[in-house]
Amino acid sequence: MINLTGKTAIVTGAGRGIGRAIALKLAEAGAAVVLNDLDDAPLGETRSLVQAAAGRVETLAGDITSSGLPARLAVAAIDSFGGIDIIVNNAGYTWDNVIQKTSDEQFQAMLDIHLVAPFRLLRAASNWIRETTKAESARGERIMRKVVNTSSVSGTDGNAGQIGYAAGKSGINGMTKTLAKEWGRYNVNVNSVAYGLIATRLTQDRTQPGASLEVHGRSIGIGVQPAALEAVKALCPLGRPGTAEEAAGPVLFLCSPLSDYVSGEVLVCAGGMRS
Repeated sequence: MINLTGKTAIVTGAGRGIGRAIALKLAEAGAAVVLNDLDDAPLGETRSLVQAAAGRVETLAGDITSSGLPARLAVAAIDSFGGIDIIVNNAGYTWDNVIQKTSDEQFQAMLDIHLVAPFRLLRAASNWIRETTKAESARGERIMRKVVNTSSVSGTDGNAGQIGYAAGKSGINGMTKTLAKEWGRYNVNVNSVAYGLIATRLTQDRTQPGASLEVHGRSIGIGVQPAALEAVKALCPLGRPGTAEEAAGPVLFLCSPLSDYVSGEVLVCAGGMRS
């Protein structure tokens, strides 16, 4: 049994899918969780599920790409539960196109959500982490903390039609490896999980009604063409998409003491599928 009692975790993109599953696994393991999502209603649903599992939870709805929100999220964790032990940068979405059809706005949006927002949250937490670790070291204590960044096989291997998404997900892997080297002295493990095809609303059949999301007042089409979905399934040795709960498993491992000597890694969670 993984025991995270006494730990405080921040999870972004926790309103649905993988983020919700991560929040629940961390809470069930005993961690207090501070959750963020763009949409208040699904975030409230996650909050209710965590509370039903007897978990301690605070929520902060809002756009994580807004310049001031990451700092507010870090402060919320410290004020509510006394510290920050785990950060899971999970928020994200897809806005796909081939390069010649990708606008500056579209490309920048992918960098903002997948790269700039995680950078701002980690920067906001850095002073507290450094000062707290120095005090712990002075007392002869070594307390491990965890950062898990969400990536994708699009970021490790590239994927046609996802120039912006792949750039952001590749960038987060570079940030992961760099921060693992910067923060090792502060007893922080920093890793990424690169997902393949996981069954969420971002990978639904895009020909079905409701295959879109609202971001900054713009309706963005999401999902995958049915033929492409079947092709990916055929390429996957396990022959199926992963579930959100299966996707959350590697994150729980990387947030636990089992990973105390694992840092700077990109763990691929794709059912054996690589390009």
